[in-house]
Amino acid sequence: MDGTNSNFQAAYNDFLRRNKAVVAALTASYISTFFGYPLDSLKSRLQTIKTPISVPRLAALVYREEGVIGFYRGLWIPLMTISFVRAASFTIYARTKELFRDKHWLERDSFVDAGLVGCAGGAMSGALISFGSAPFELVKVRRQLEYAIAESKGVSLAKAPGTLDAVKEIFKTNGLTGLYTGFRLHFARDTLGTSLYFLEYDAMRHVLGRDRTGEQRLTPPWLPANLVPFLCGSLSGVSSWALIYPLDVVKTKVQQRALAGEAYRGPLETFTRLVRGTDPANPKPLLAGMTRIYRGLGVSAIRSITTHGLLWTFFDYTSNYIDHLPRSER
Repeated sequence: MDGTNSNFQAAYNDFLRRNKAVVAALTASYISTFFGYPLDSLKSRLQTIKTPISVPRLAALVYREEGVIGFYRGLWIPLMTISFVRAASFTIYARTKELFRDKHWLERDSFVDAGLVGCAGGAMSGALISFGSAPFELVKVRRQLEYAIAESKGVSLAKAPGTLDAVKEIFKTNGLTGLYTGFRLHFARDTLGTSLYFLEYDAMRHVLGRDRTGEQRLTPPWLPANLVPFLCGSLSGVSSWALIYPLDVVKTKVQQRALAGEAYRGPLETFTRLVRGTDPANPKPLLAGMTRIYRGLGVSAIRSITTHGLLWTFFDYTSNYIDHLPRSER
């Protein structure tokens, strides 16, 4: 019996080592997604609401009208798709970096080369993953903005429809292609955002003590080594998100109008109306318009710090745990 258990444990350990990126990505993603989702829900509402409102007031309004479930509406969508998105994303990112290493491209021991390799891996990951993630994110946006969409249609909701009902409604209205509403904006956002994200993360990790093979070197004496993943993940998440935030706002607005059955407006027109207002003869001040574009960035920044900091912390923790599992004797 002991021999059977030993063989099973050895096979299990070997399985974890062979699939380290997938296992670490899944573990980290479930934890980080759960803690960051309420902030993501508030972000979507802030992007589309017409009347400026503070985050605490909006949170109180959501709680009063929808209860705690309002903050987690649509949560199961990212949780269900996390196995595909995170695992595939980290796998593509890792394989792209391995290709660069095998081909001896950008192999100087510098943060510039480390960042560029991460950028290439991130761009490839974001572009490919967007084809699978776009329908799920559209449904997530629909679930988060159910009441705003119903208001646009002049409908009063006593109870928000479920996720399956939302999918059926999208499919009934626009067919299968309806699930890819706003896909070009989604593709551009994910490709650009993911490339910036991994560029910044790998460059910062190199500066703070990780070489091209992934081995940890000495970190600065003032920074505990176990805080490095959280710091790099938080900073890369916040900064890359801030850069692509206007694109995400436009994407969400375009999708909201399409889901509400309103007349289509292109990305440029949508951006212009958001920044300068609806009256071309009396445009809003540019600063006021940009303030609206970046509405919700504060809560998004907190979400990014929480989500990406925890993501990389648990990703590194799980990876290190797997690396130190006992190996079977051959």
